[in-house]
Amino acid sequence: MMYYFWQNDGDIDKMHIGLDETDRKLFALLREDARRSVSDLARTLKLSRSTVQDRIARLEDRGFINGYTVRVGEDYLGRTVLAHVMLKIKPKVQDDVVAFCARQKVITSLYTISGEYDLAAVLRAATTAELDETLDALGKLDGVERTQTSVVLSTKFERG
Repeated sequence: MMYYFWQNDGDIDKMHIGLDETDRKLFALLREDARRSVSDLARTLKLSRSTVQDRIARLEDRGFINGYTVRVGEDYLGRTVLAHVMLKIKPKVQDDVVAFCARQKVITSLYTISGEYDLAAVLRAATTAELDETLDALGKLDGVERTQTSVVLSTKFERG
């Protein structure tokens, strides 16, 4: 999982202490393209390769970077069904619900939230039938009192 920070005029929000200006620039460059070579990053930042490698390692060690991922293109995403599911659950079953969700490849993210619902899940399925099957399984879990599903029709923008 990678930590994401809200951007402010193209720079990482200064509220996140623990990063100096060079770390913020390096972090922003990696967020734009995590495949950039260390040599390219060093040239851009006007630092040595070893300094950039050390800074990346320090960002990883400190938990600012927990991994790298692929941003899937629209050709793939356009062929999938995205849905957000709110779940109201009994408090004593949260661990079981989280464990179930973690085993479902269709569920890409799960969040504890405040308000009327307890959990919010993001599902990405290959078909509506696959989405429906997962929603049925979620609704049948012991302790799940109610769900509310919103299927995403289009994405206006996405940061991350």
